Amino acid sequence: MPSRLPCRPPPIQELLEHCGGLQQTLPLLSLLASEGPGEHYLHWDELRHRTPPQGLSHEQWWLAERLSRRPTPLPLQASDGQTFWFSQPPLLLEGLHQIDRQAGAGGLAPAAITSRSRRDRYLLSSLMEEAITSSQMEGAATTRDVAKAMIRNRRPPRDRSERMILNNFLTMQRIQELRDQPLTPQLVLDLHRLVSENSLDDPADAGRLRPPGKEVVVDDAYGTVFHVPPPAEELPERLEQLCRFANGETPKVFIHPVVRAIAVHFWLAYDHPFCDGNGRTARALFYWAMLNQGYWLFEFISISSVINKARGQYERSFLLSESDDNDLTYFLLAQVRVIQQAIGSLHTYLERKAHEVGTLQQRLEGMEGLNHRQLALLRHALRHLGFRYAVLSHQNSHGVSHQTARSDLQKLASRGLLLPGKDGRREIFRVPEDLPARLDDLPAPHSFGAQ
Repeated sequence: MPSRLPCRPPPIQELLEHCGGLQQTLPLLSLLASEGPGEHYLHWDELRHRTPPQGLSHEQWWLAERLSRRPTPLPLQASDGQTFWFSQPPLLLEGLHQIDRQAGAGGLAPAAITSRSRRDRYLLSSLMEEAITSSQMEGAATTRDVAKAMIRNRRPPRDRSERMILNNFLTMQRIQELRDQPLTPQLVLDLHRLVSENSLDDPADAGRLRPPGKEVVVDDAYGTVFHVPPPAEELPERLEQLCRFANGETPKVFIHPVVRAIAVHFWLAYDHPFCDGNGRTARALFYWAMLNQGYWLFEFISISSVINKARGQYERSFLLSESDDNDLTYFLLAQVRVIQQAIGSLHTYLERKAHEVGTLQQRLEGMEGLNHRQLALLRHALRHLGFRYAVLSHQNSHGVSHQTARSDLQKLASRGLLLPGKDGRREIFRVPEDLPARLDDLPAPHSFGAQ
């Protein structure tokens, strides 16, 4: 958790009286508007340390900022009964627009994930990354390499940390299947059970709401209380309301889909409805909401890997929203930045992989001992790891005899570039998943004899 609680803003009514009432305050709004939209959405805890616009005190500056924020109420209520709300500064609208363009239903798929084989490979990689990082945020201590080997080899988990990671991986897979289903309280409980099974101090807590008597607080090692969730008696009704919001039934006004997904994330984390596993479940519901609303690219994106690099900012954004009259905009802006960074990381990763493939393809062109048919097959194979070739298909593709086609494939297999096997009685040759590494490990081209 952050090292301290943010300083709460002065009450608006006190500021109005201090600044001479609304009539005296209106000119401040005009002055602020003339400054143009800022690059930041400042909380009082930050604003009070900055130099105010000329002629304004910190109190006047904050009052003008606060009055300029037009609230859109949400059906989420704080523990004291006050409503959460958000405003839509240009900074937020710009971020939402960029996410729509890059990850929305109308966006174009990156070329690297348009083929089935590469799509499946990148999907597995992203699911593992999210499962591992989200679990590490909650205390899992297993290394990445060990966790990935466990998942790839389908090895049973050996300890609690590995169980958390495997549970997260299975949950992310399950969300892919549930993306078109409406959210229900039972579905949330089922997802929590999947996230937390065999990883809690009390196994009975998996898949059930906090029972009365098991109240929790969010604090640090020194006893500083950062958040007191609603009492257990309110949780069933609050979970019902969360599901209605997630499904778009409330409120009646339009809420941008990304705002809705982020708010679902915040809502479950705020309510803290489970004895443990709330963070993992909240992030899982965010993924469900994004996929459910058509943001298909989130099959391949890990937000936890970005959040984990700046945990303090993530946790502080919760506190900023709760401490400033329940203004969710702070959390929305923080999560929009996380999403933008996660999308950027995906594109960087795909570009790097495309460059690696391109470099290998260039190397193939100068490799001795490969005929043009084998070069064409390997160029295709680099883009379709796991693909299976048959002698007949290679024969028909190049208009050669059966024996020539079979010889092409067998020679590639002899160099470890294809894996021979059988599909019934038919001879097949499969592209190894580590083909790029195998090509890198090949001896220098001149060592191959001519065919």
